[in-house]
Amino acid sequence: MSNSIFGIATSGLAAAQAGLLTTSHNIANVNTDGFSRQEVVQNTPAPHYSGAGFLGAGVSVQTVRRAYSAFLELQVRASGAQAAAAEELRMQLAGLEDLLADPAAGLAPALNDFFQGAHDLAAHPADAASRQALIARADALAARFVDLDAQLSRLRAGVNQQIESVVGTINAFAARIAELNRRIVEAGARGAQAQPPNDLLDQRDALLRDLNREIAATAVAQADGTINVFLGSGQAIVVGGNAYALAAAPDPESPQDIAVGVQTGVTLLRLRGADIAGGRLGALLEFREQDLPAVRNALGRIAMSLAAQWNDVHELGQDRTGAPGAAFFAAGSPAAIARSTNAGNAQLGVAIADYSALTASSYRALWDGAAWQVTRLPDGASWSFAALPQTVDGVAISVAAGTPQPGDSFRIEPTAAGAGSFAVLVREPSRIAAAAPIRTASGAANTGSGTVSAGAVNAPPPPNANLAQTVTITFTGAATFDVSGTGTGNPTGLAYTPGAPISFNGWTIEISGAPAAGDRFIVEANAGGVSDNRNMLRLAALQTGRTLEGGSASYADAYGQLAAAIGNRAREAQVSGEALGKLAEQARVAQQSLSGVNLDEEAANLLRYQQAYQAAGKALAIADALFGTLLELGGR
Repeated sequence: MSNSIFGIATSGLAAAQAGLLTTSHNIANVNTDGFSRQEVVQNTPAPHYSGAGFLGAGVSVQTVRRAYSAFLELQVRASGAQAAAAEELRMQLAGLEDLLADPAAGLAPALNDFFQGAHDLAAHPADAASRQALIARADALAARFVDLDAQLSRLRAGVNQQIESVVGTINAFAARIAELNRRIVEAGARGAQAQPPNDLLDQRDALLRDLNREIAATAVAQADGTINVFLGSGQAIVVGGNAYALAAAPDPESPQDIAVGVQTGVTLLRLRGADIAGGRLGALLEFREQDLPAVRNALGRIAMSLAAQWNDVHELGQDRTGAPGAAFFAAGSPAAIARSTNAGNAQLGVAIADYSALTASSYRALWDGAAWQVTRLPDGASWSFAALPQTVDGVAISVAAGTPQPGDSFRIEPTAAGAGSFAVLVREPSRIAAAAPIRTASGAANTGSGTVSAGAVNAPPPPNANLAQTVTITFTGAATFDVSGTGTGNPTGLAYTPGAPISFNGWTIEISGAPAAGDRFIVEANAGGVSDNRNMLRLAALQTGRTLEGGSASYADAYGQLAAAIGNRAREAQVSGEALGKLAEQARVAQQSLSGVNLDEEAANLLRYQQAYQAAGKALAIADALFGTLLELGGR
């Protein structure tokens, strides 16, 4: 730069013009999302030495710098990923909570209504209208189970669609970041002195923020100005100018679900929810892998337990025609789904061994070549067995057919299908087994004070083949009795204890008091027992029976615990979302306080650069006038 007045004035004019351009650019982009305020960095060139000392050489524009903090930008991305995940999880859980807690559409009203029908029939066992009402209420209960399961399936399908959509969005962001990487390298290579392409850097940062709202990702800056982008699992989705797309494909372990991973040929390297933390995708996977299965499994557990236990009692009874009770309900069965990539041909068998021990979990069984590794999802509790069959949490697991190969995996769903297949099998009111198939009587000639209970049929079904055979108990003294009848073995001289249970042929009675020698008590088929309600009383008592959660919860309790657990999860997500949303806003405000455009400040800069431009122009005019004077003197 010349140290002439003309050269110095020209440099000042150029610097002021650069300031005006930059300030105008800031003002124009005040509402542009992701724009960082820019400022001109000026420098004083080396002065020229003269005999009178060093004389200034004007000004030079060193660069145009954006107001940027890598730390604040990282805070915005991280908090944005967490806030987006919390908000997405809150919305999904809120919908699930509404479904379960709905006073009209939830399961609790249908359960209460059904058991009220059982109590009504127990009070009026001969009433045909009460029998028809019980079937109608059973149909309503079955429809409620099926509808809830269908709505959960629709929720799952909706989440899968959202996962596919989010993966597409992530891939689009990754491709645009890779493109910007290429453009930034090209822009930085121009000229002898590379300068940062601020607007391109802002666009890339904005894309990174958008990407982190979809999935938590880490950006690593490179020496050439590019960034590499990695997921939490270490999987790269952007390296320099290349983008590596994620794939959304049917899950080999659960074909009805969409798995997220990296496609390598025909193999999908699946990324699990733990590998994808944060962002909408992380929340969707967490909801689908934890909350939805837990609700569906818990609902299925109630349906299967109710069907099995109601059927067990119903089959011990006698219907209005005198026939034994049949299965009243049908429900879904446990299933073991082989992974589609299994090398062996093994098939696992799954059955419920203990309904009270069931959890609301799915399981994974893996054959490693030496042992079976059974893992409970999603808490990760595991068991190792050298061979099957084995029972885990009330679920009996066996190899039904074939031979496994090392690495073969099976997803075990003990109760997931329970509610969706719930149905009423008994259609005729007369086929409801409200009565007990036996009755007792005291001999007409008895002289003692002994009394006999009504008797009950022993569980489990099917009843003993000699249940309906007549059995006579004859006392030979005050403390001994004989038993006679088909199937009893006709024992004699049995000791009598008042009130102690006496069991033969699949029934149990109690005799109390002081029978006399020769007193007889008879157990026989309950012919014509249309007004008998003993079996219906046993069925109605299932409403309050503690048959789930290790014998600590009834059906209504289990459903209430399920609805409360989802409600608590939804409230936790809401509180967490609000807190993380505030943190994200605070991070954004902190970042904007540095990088955002302040119109008042820019207006002041505009005036300052305008005045500098005018002053430099005035200096240039003076230099021009002086040069003209020199020309005039030289022409004389």
